[in-house]
Amino acid sequence: MAQKTNCTTDCANGSGECCRTDAGPKLSRGRAREYAGWFKALADPTRIRILNLLAANRGAVCVCDIVKHFPIGQPTISHHLKILRDTRFVQSERRGTFMYYRVNRNCLGEFPNAARLIMDV
Repeated sequence: MAQKTNCTTDCANGSGECCRTDAGPKLSRGRAREYAGWFKALADPTRIRILNLLAANRGAVCVCDIVKHFPIGQPTISHHLKILRDTRFVQSERRGTFMYYRVNRNCLGEFPNAARLIMDV
């Protein structure tokens, strides 16, 4: 009767039968870190909705107009916008005392490509 094996047994006894892979990761650590930051920035429903709001508007939107659409205060909206700006999903510009935000369409255009590279398709 053939002996049953499993990955733990094979690896533990050194046969390594189950421990072979066809290829290693193709993404560099730096690129993986960058993409992880993108996904982390998008891992919040409020930030997704802010991006959706900005994408629906062709021009830049004043932060005070963004706040009107959410049941949270301006400091929290500004925090979310900072995260989106740090990952380059949005661009900002100061006009007098007000900050205006627009979606960075170049960055958002790279997002599907990042997903393809991660999944190697």
